[in-house]
Amino acid sequence: MREYQIHTLKNGIRVAHNHITTSKIVHCGIMLDIGSRDETPANQGIAHFWEHMAFKGTRKRKAFHILNRLESLGGELNAFTDKEKILFYASVRTTYVERAIELLADITFDSIFPPGQINRERNVILEEMAMYYDDPDDSLQDEFDAVVFADHPMGMNILGRQETVGSFKRKNFQEFIKQHLDTHKVIFSSVGNVPMEKIVTLAEKYLGHVPSLTSRTKRKKFSGFKPKEVLLKRPVKQARCAMGRPAFHSTHALRTPFFMLTNILGGSGMNSRLNLALREKYGFVYSIGAQYVPFTDTGLFVISFGTEPSQLKKSTELVKNELRKLKENKLGIKQLTSSKEQILGQIAMAEENNVGFMMMMARNLLDLNRITPLEEIFDRVKSTTSVELQQLANEMFDENKLSTLMMIPK
Repeated sequence: MREYQIHTLKNGIRVAHNHITTSKIVHCGIMLDIGSRDETPANQGIAHFWEHMAFKGTRKRKAFHILNRLESLGGELNAFTDKEKILFYASVRTTYVERAIELLADITFDSIFPPGQINRERNVILEEMAMYYDDPDDSLQDEFDAVVFADHPMGMNILGRQETVGSFKRKNFQEFIKQHLDTHKVIFSSVGNVPMEKIVTLAEKYLGHVPSLTSRTKRKKFSGFKPKEVLLKRPVKQARCAMGRPAFHSTHALRTPFFMLTNILGGSGMNSRLNLALREKYGFVYSIGAQYVPFTDTGLFVISFGTEPSQLKKSTELVKNELRKLKENKLGIKQLTSSKEQILGQIAMAEENNVGFMMMMARNLLDLNRITPLEEIFDRVKSTTSVELQQLANEMFDENKLSTLMMIPK
């Protein structure tokens, strides 16, 4: 069991630290409870653009100095934006932990959005969008988000649209940050061989000066899902399919059992039911998987795969057949025990990843207001019954309540 400590600064920023003695590397990051779902159609893509611009200049550094600050020491500096979060994070040798924390604070809270850099980075993002549309696996996921969430912000592409990305100026970033930044929804998270006392001292030094901010904006909750079937023709060689529906939010009591059910159906293991049915038995796909992603007020369940156009109909029927099996047949004792052991092992291995654990602590604090102990998750998995799984399958795998997106060659 990992030990962690939490400290809250006067401005509301929380500090979460896991002190380990077995690594010479510190992983740390600043996570903001801001994402693409906080945008409107008029400023779609601005959260992701902000993530890019954080590296392009602050009050005391130009872009080169930001990029060279940790890289020259063999460290790494990175960031990502998803539907509900922005994270700026770094990995360095323990000796340079102060340098990493200072730099993360600088790019997160003191970016100045130089106009010249905005124009240059705009072209970079437009190229990123072009690469994204050339990758049918990536575009399939986002196209499916739009099918499930329709005109809700959850259905908008994180990268934005060409017209919005092409219109952003410095004032747009400043207004977006002013509207959404809330220091009580900011987490500094770290994992490494550094005492908590030192982490708190450095956090006070570099984050304590940030003014206490409270955002009054509220996220629009998702509702009104209507199943639909969508067919897209794209310049691709393989046909691709995604099917799924909204699922349970991050604090729902059925989150863990449904994660377990999804893992049985199409998790990362080669022995998942979908992989055995479509790849191992028929050779119809190279890869197929099912995924469940929880958000603060909803979630997403999706099955996705690619296959030859002539095999698309048969593949889709095989998927539906596996869904029916889980609805009609209760897992036997050996099947249930095996599936539990598999997911317990996967969770335990995931916790060994220090970068992942750093991110998990931050996300847990923002979404759950606590860090869920591994033992608690294990207990939930162990207490799940085959009856519960079958009931969940009948509730969530109803074919009449699933949306389907098919992407076929022109």
